Amino acid sequence: MRLLELERVGKRYRHGSRVALADVSLVIEAGEMVVVWGERRSGRSTLLRVAAGIEPPDSGVVRFAGRDLARAGGQALANGIGYCRRVFRVSAGQTVLEHLLAAHFARRVPRATALHRSWQALQRVEAEHCASLRASELSRDEVVRVAIARGLGCGPRLLVIDEPTIGVELAERDRILFLLRSLADEGIAVLTSAGEGTGLLGADRVLSLGNGRLRGELMPELAPVTELSRHRRMSG
Repeated sequence: MRLLELERVGKRYRHGSRVALADVSLVIEAGEMVVVWGERRSGRSTLLRVAAGIEPPDSGVVRFAGRDLARAGGQALANGIGYCRRVFRVSAGQTVLEHLLAAHFARRVPRATALHRSWQALQRVEAEHCASLRASELSRDEVVRVAIARGLGCGPRLLVIDEPTIGVELAERDRILFLLRSLADEGIAVLTSAGEGTGLLGADRVLSLGNGRLRGELMPELAPVTELSRHRRMSG
C-alpha cells in the first residue's frame, strides 16, 4: 500500500538561488522503515520536512494516503503523520510530561485521555522515567526518545524523525534504531535520515541523496549504490 508518495518534488531557498531538492520521487509503504542517507547540505532534512508536510514543495506533489498534503494543511500532522521535534518550548510547560500533554491539548484532547496517551507513549519508548524531568536534564538519547513519544501522540501511520542518532552515545544508537525498527514492525511507517553508516541499522531501504537529488538506493548492509532506474527494472 502506498502510504506516502513524493512525485517530482522540488524545493529552493534564498530567493530561489539554492536548490535543496530537485525532481525527487519516492514511495513509502505502510510498515516500512526508510532511511535517507546523505552528507551535510545534501537536502535530507528538507526532504523529511517536505514529506511530513512541515514545508510545502515549490514544485511537484506530496501525497499521504492518497491526499495532497498541500491541500490537507495541518490536518495531516494531526491525522496520520507524527513529526518528531526535539525542540522544547518553555510555553508548553516545564517537564517532559507537560510537553506531551500540551501537544494533546492543542488538538483538544480531554485531559484524562491526554494523560493516558502521554504515559502510554513514554512507556512505549522506555522513557517513563523522564516524565518529571526538565528538557535540560535529559541526555541526548532521552531527548530522542521523548521526541518519538511526542510523535506517537497522534497515533500516526507515518513517523518522521531527522537524524535520530546524531550526538547520541554509541552504546545508545543501536537501541534507538531498534526502537524505530520495532515501530515499523508494528505497522507504522518510519522515515528517517542519517549522515553516517551507523544510522542505517534496521532499515528496509536506504536512499542516497546528494545535492538535492536521489542518486540511488543502498542496501541496508551497506552494499554499493544501485542506480534508481536499474533498481526499478530489476524489481519490475
